[in-house]
Amino acid sequence: MTTEALITLIAFLMVSSGVLLVYTLVGTRRTRLDDRLDDLEMQGSSSAAALPESGSGGMGFTASRPAPANAFTETTLPRLGNALMPNDEEERTALGARLIQAGFYGRQSLAIFLGVKLLLIAGPALVGLTLGLSGLVPTEYAVLGGGCFGIIGMIGPGFWLDGRKQKRQTSLRRALPDALDLLVICLEGGLSLPGSLRRVGAELRTAHPLLAFELNIVQREIQLGSSPGESLQKMGVRTDLEEMRGLASVITQSERFGASLVKSLRVHAETLRSKRQQYAEEMAAKAAVKVLFPTLLFIFPAIFVVILGPAAFQIMEHLATVMNR
Repeated sequence: MTTEALITLIAFLMVSSGVLLVYTLVGTRRTRLDDRLDDLEMQGSSSAAALPESGSGGMGFTASRPAPANAFTETTLPRLGNALMPNDEEERTALGARLIQAGFYGRQSLAIFLGVKLLLIAGPALVGLTLGLSGLVPTEYAVLGGGCFGIIGMIGPGFWLDGRKQKRQTSLRRALPDALDLLVICLEGGLSLPGSLRRVGAELRTAHPLLAFELNIVQREIQLGSSPGESLQKMGVRTDLEEMRGLASVITQSERFGASLVKSLRVHAETLRSKRQQYAEEMAAKAAVKVLFPTLLFIFPAIFVVILGPAAFQIMEHLATVMNR
């Protein structure tokens, strides 16, 4: 076997091994479908039983998973958060609305969030200063590192809060068409709108526990005297979903003008399904562009090595022969 053939074979084996390794790592990775099925299985055994009690008057830090009551979260963090509490009422209201839209319904959610933010800002600076004074790390590096992590701790909670809100909205947006279909079936079966909302919330506890929790809040507000349209409008404010505000408008207009609620809800459900399909098509169209950069960075270099590698060695041997002459 010649040297060129041996080099080509070695390059081919290296590239093939690398591709096989990447395929093994990626192919055995859990998909989003597997994670969702596991979540549904866990929610079927736990969330279905715990959901009705979670809408009681004393809600915890989160809407779906109440925070455990302890001295640190109930007293220490709120006291720390009061140090960062904005003086402007509008700023406090805006931050409180962001927390509610992210699913934090507790009365002390704002103070706890600001307390955690203060810890993330001051904690790294204190740790860096301690390491610098103790001599374990050079003082300038310790202070610089603590300041950088403190800046990350200052802006990081805001990004985390926005990400949690977006994830919550995605879950609600995915569940809303199914809920509207069940609502139409219940209304056609002769149930009233409050009774239909109660039945839909009970049916969706396993498949969509977050939407079932919100419908449970809507049902409690209706029991306190609010109309279904007003309760759903409040739900639209809590979730910051245009689809939910549209649903509230449809129900409010049907109550005001006496239009057929079943037909309006059926049309609204078809509209939401069309939007969901268009969103899926949009994401599929973006996938072709997103896969371009991994192709350029990882696949093309391997192809160039396999194709141009033997030619490069031949050119080097020819140059070496010419120079020896």
